[in-house]
Amino acid sequence: MPTWDDKLPIYQQLADLLAAGLLEGEPAEGEPMPSVRALAGRHLLNPLTVNRALQALADAGLLEVRRGLGHFVLPGARARLKEAERRRFLHDEWPRLRERLRRLGLGAEQLTWEER
Repeated sequence: MPTWDDKLPIYQQLADLLAAGLLEGEPAEGEPMPSVRALAGRHLLNPLTVNRALQALADAGLLEVRRGLGHFVLPGARARLKEAERRRFLHDEWPRLRERLRRLGLGAEQLTWEER
């Protein structure tokens, strides 16, 4: 179970958590998301908070609401999310990371993709 922090609203943190699952293909495109009730129970959150998180993902074009059936992952959602995350990383995170590496005197030859 995640630990919620005070930096972002909880619904946004949950939306980010669910988006991370979508990036991993869980659930797959065309498949339903877990129900509001199931997510609320799993994360010990108010169903209104969960609904707001799902609505944020729907507003971002990742889910569609099927009245009476729930939220379903839209085709192409993973690719759209991955592209948005790549842009955000390259624009926001990479410059800070690159600067930190420079300050620490770390170069490409000292970095590896594999875990040691």
